Amino acid sequence: MDNGTTEKYNDHFYEFFEQIKANPQYDSAKIEKAYLLARDAHKNQFRRSGEPYIMHPVAVAKILFELGMDNESIIGALLHDVVEDTEYNLDYIRKEFGDDVALLVDGVTKLGQIPLSTREEVQAENIRKMFIAMNQDVRVIIIKLADRLHNMRTLEHMPPYKQREKSLETLEIYAPIAHRLGIRAFKEELEDLAIRYLDPIAYKEIENNLSMKKEEGEKFLEDIKSQINAKITPIMAHSQITSRVKSVHGIFRKVYIKGKNFEEIYDIYAVRIIVDTLIDCYNALGIVHDMFTPLPGRFKDYISTPKPNMYQSLHTTLLYHGVPFEVQIRTWDMHKTAEFGIAAHWKYKLGTGGKDNFDSSLQWIHQVLESGESADNPEEMVSSIKGDLSIDEIFVFTPKGEVKSLPKGSTVIDFAYAIHSAVGNRMVGAKLDGRIVPLDTVIKTGQICEIITSNAQGKGPSRDWLKIVRTGEARAKIRAWFKKERRDENIIEGKNQLEHEFKRNYLRFDGDKLSEFVKKIAERQRFSNVEDFYAAIGYGGVQISRLMPGIKDEYNRNWKIKEETAAPVVNKVEQVNREPKSSGGVVVEGIDNCLINMARCCNPLPGENIIGFITRGHGLTIHRRDCKNVPVDIASSPEPERWINAHWDNSIKVEARSTLNVYAIDRDGVVLDITTTMAGAHVKIHSINARPINDGNCLTTMTISVNGKEHLESIIKMLNKIDGVYLIERTEL
Repeated sequence: MDNGTTEKYNDHFYEFFEQIKANPQYDSAKIEKAYLLARDAHKNQFRRSGEPYIMHPVAVAKILFELGMDNESIIGALLHDVVEDTEYNLDYIRKEFGDDVALLVDGVTKLGQIPLSTREEVQAENIRKMFIAMNQDVRVIIIKLADRLHNMRTLEHMPPYKQREKSLETLEIYAPIAHRLGIRAFKEELEDLAIRYLDPIAYKEIENNLSMKKEEGEKFLEDIKSQINAKITPIMAHSQITSRVKSVHGIFRKVYIKGKNFEEIYDIYAVRIIVDTLIDCYNALGIVHDMFTPLPGRFKDYISTPKPNMYQSLHTTLLYHGVPFEVQIRTWDMHKTAEFGIAAHWKYKLGTGGKDNFDSSLQWIHQVLESGESADNPEEMVSSIKGDLSIDEIFVFTPKGEVKSLPKGSTVIDFAYAIHSAVGNRMVGAKLDGRIVPLDTVIKTGQICEIITSNAQGKGPSRDWLKIVRTGEARAKIRAWFKKERRDENIIEGKNQLEHEFKRNYLRFDGDKLSEFVKKIAERQRFSNVEDFYAAIGYGGVQISRLMPGIKDEYNRNWKIKEETAAPVVNKVEQVNREPKSSGGVVVEGIDNCLINMARCCNPLPGENIIGFITRGHGLTIHRRDCKNVPVDIASSPEPERWINAHWDNSIKVEARSTLNVYAIDRDGVVLDITTTMAGAHVKIHSINARPINDGNCLTTMTISVNGKEHLESIIKMLNKIDGVYLIERTEL
């Protein structure tokens, strides 16, 4: 064995390699062969810290060894950057180390040689590739987590923008995956390291608070442990009692996100009791409840109802000398699962070989992949995955007592699709704890949800559900139904949407040029025919509004009709060279006796900055200058001659309508207070609609008469003074 450059530095490989050689479950010769290959491949490469690059894959391999991972995982970790960064290719890895190792290395390797235009696209495609590889072999993500953990441990050598970028991705993607796999040690360390760079001030503040309490905390925990030990050890001889202080990120979430004081956190201190049997768990619970005062409502039985990541324990919060502390009680087998998650159950390391079927604990991988595949664009895909991976989970029961895990904020529709796509598709209503609720109702942990279905022919989901659901899984299943069951309807709907967008953006075509243009756009979006393109628009798989900038660009360059003169446009209104007159309270420069319409998209009010647009056959439409349909740069817009300067005539009082969305806490009398305030201010209400929305809030939408911008602002100020009102929005179509 030639140590070569290892004499110049210590990469720490041979420190844990001695333990590998002592364990017959490992093929030590093959692992050393992988190390020597990696060392040679990376011999001229260095990390930003100045250390030889080989130190990184060795560190990743060591993390996996300590986790108890198998032979292929250790080899995959040593070689995980070889294909990406050196001359060695995947075929060579496959020939030397087998198909399993090649699959692991390929799954961890980032994408290359694929032309992607944005950072979001690159991130989305890399995440998608990772999940596909996970679907084949979950060890891919365990290696990736170890890789990310070591990178985060050495992140101080990266520039600040990279530190923030990597930390945010770690917090949103990798820590939640570690949580789903049940690898607690990975999850907590990744979160703490991410917070260190995302909010260093808060991190330091929490560290200081913990260090100030360190001495008294250690004394407090030792006192509790000795008391519990004296009661439990005589009865349960093989029990173990340990203690811990809550992680930095755990405290960060409660203090800086949920707004609690440091003193209000009940589980800063925790004691863990590990026993032999299930019966011992409940006996130990009875003992500690007898010794200390339990806090009401703070007991959770994760043994009878395990978490989706296989976690099992009894949790209870107790008081000692007025200080709360948490007690976790579990068996030794439960403890292994709690600490190492899926890695504790990995059968490869036991020498069984071959692929095992994924158990139910890994079904979420399929769901995440499915919801990501249905996304319309890279940004939506990443957002969908982040949502489905959310650590903030709720646990909801079916009427038969089965538990379903969903991201926080999920609705009853999400729950229906979590049961089965057929249940979601035939859903007509829902009950929470026996009470019928609206379909947009958000579910809370512990509720019993019953889905009411219909077998009526033609029953299916509503397109509006896509705006309500929280999970990518539900969104994907709804779209799949429309794609399959309503093709003819989707084609008609898609064609209407496209034509509407073309008219709204003033895209006009000679003869049969429209069909030719649409065919070209469909081909650019990789559809085999125009009907598939229409159908995709119809069921929501393609959002035509997102494509319009590119479509308009293509139209202006190659398809725009060359008009001989602008005279037909101007002839719709009378062009004059005299002092402009007011029409409907609006003065239009250079035009008189013109039909004036107020744009519904922005509902301009007297006092606001406005502009006019000549609409063929319909006079002049007045928009707010900041309307989304007004080009920022009119001079470079497709038809700049149709935009006309306009302003309000202050000598004329004009009554206009405006629609407001008033968001408030859903308390008794809040709608009455709103209407009373309007009546007291002599404001005419044309229509009003109030309905409950999520999390104990309500939305009141009303259309009112106002005489200008200042009048509307005064009304909004009055509404903001109402108890419980927290947001007022002026609506736009």
